[in-house]
Amino acid sequence: MAAASAEHPVRALLTRRGLLAGTGAGGLAALLAACGGSTGDADAADSSASSTAGGKRGGTVTLSAPPPPTALDPVTMYDGTAIALVQLVADYLIWLDSDFQLQPRLATAWTSSEAGRTWSFTIRQGVLFSDGTPLDAATVKASFDRLLDPANKSAALSAFDTVLKAGGVSLAGSDTVVFRLERPFSEFPYLVSAGNYNALILKPDYQVGTFAQKAIGTGPFLLNSYDSGTGASFTRNPRYWDSGKPYLDGVRVAFYKDEQADLLALQSGAVDGQILSDASLVGPVAGGGSIAVDKVNSTGLTAFTLRVDRPPFTRKEVRQAVAYALDRPGVLTSVRDGAGVLGNDHLFAPSFASAPTDLQQRARDEAKVRSLLAAAGVDNLRFTLSFDPPNRSYALVIQDQLKQVGITVDLDQQTSGAFYGGDQTTDTPWLFTTANLVGWAGRPTASQFIIPMVKSQGVWNGSKYANPAVDAAATAYDAATDPAERKKQAEIIARALNEDVPVIVSVWNGAVRAYRTDRIRGLRAHPSAFLDLTTVTRA
Repeated sequence: MAAASAEHPVRALLTRRGLLAGTGAGGLAALLAACGGSTGDADAADSSASSTAGGKRGGTVTLSAPPPPTALDPVTMYDGTAIALVQLVADYLIWLDSDFQLQPRLATAWTSSEAGRTWSFTIRQGVLFSDGTPLDAATVKASFDRLLDPANKSAALSAFDTVLKAGGVSLAGSDTVVFRLERPFSEFPYLVSAGNYNALILKPDYQVGTFAQKAIGTGPFLLNSYDSGTGASFTRNPRYWDSGKPYLDGVRVAFYKDEQADLLALQSGAVDGQILSDASLVGPVAGGGSIAVDKVNSTGLTAFTLRVDRPPFTRKEVRQAVAYALDRPGVLTSVRDGAGVLGNDHLFAPSFASAPTDLQQRARDEAKVRSLLAAAGVDNLRFTLSFDPPNRSYALVIQDQLKQVGITVDLDQQTSGAFYGGDQTTDTPWLFTTANLVGWAGRPTASQFIIPMVKSQGVWNGSKYANPAVDAAATAYDAATDPAERKKQAEIIARALNEDVPVIVSVWNGAVRAYRTDRIRGLRAHPSAFLDLTTVTRA
């Protein structure tokens, strides 16, 4: 698809592990957030810290993060650190809260017409950029025109693919922006929200690649300094549109290349909290030394993709056998340290409102594995699993669990650069190997998984799966405005994917964020690792 091919397809999984692997491989981290409610481990006294009650207005907090493997640029960024830093300075039309509900920011209202093909957004009045320039609808139009121009290589192009193209944005007065879509899309507001994390509103004269030197936005903080190797510092934006916020005077972010060094910095008090936390590292230290870990369900996943057009996976019985060989609770415990929920081999996370609820959860069944392989005429199943460093632990678990039922898995670990490199249309490993593991960041709508991953000719369809019934249901799902109709189409898609198994989804990730309760209040995990410090305070 032309629109998607203009950008680099790799979009980082928003976890520490994915980011650090990307840093070591030249910035190529794992790929490409409706999510569940908070399941935080924070103590009760800190659970209401979204207000200043018990906290101190003013002061500065210090947070840690890995060095960003991509440029600090709103248009092209795709890693968790860069995204979080830019979100302190610039803002979206709509924010997504920890339940992935749409929250008005620079847009105060939105309506649709023509059965969801045209959308109008009312722009908040009285908002100023940090240099004093007023925000208006023309500025918003210019921001989306920039994202839709293939020459800018925006990391948002893939989200807009088949939905909105260049020339589709117009004005209806000084305070209304109109989006004319290529097809009806009932969840379009998510595509111009933080869920499409490059959709930040910038001045019309913004030049791609200049943000680190001249960061002008409508967000809560001002970027004072930035060094790609050491960190960044921010001060409160006195022109921020949400009166009285942020509560802090400033923020400092320190970069740590090594995960253990980052953890030690948190434990020693050198930093007050982490922007990107690894559940397997911070889980064991939670509750000790004033360290708390907030948790929230996410729609991020690691896709275990099987090529349906290449032996041994041309028979669905073989793919089903692999799916039945997995101990999913074991995967959740050993790979995600219990942070997340079980997956059922389709692309509707349990926290999506349209997720099917009556599809039986797939569980490990050794007898079923043997029966399916016999039906396929396969005596000794053996295949190669390709992956990059962030997914090594999952690959080892797969290898061990499948070995227990007589399936041999040869591991092919590649550098992130090699795994995501090559020609993206002909030979890149993450899209063309027989079986592979690819980390996807959470998305607020299931369509953002379905369209690229499993629709026929999808831009990131690594399984080469093609099912006309799924294609038709996906189109109907996007167009449906009635929740009952959306659930009906979602069930068609989910049952087909569960039956055909082009992609095994063993677990849906959980997101975590660690912090010190003696230093900071109100720092919360977010399903997509987004960072909202507007109500954070010193303890």
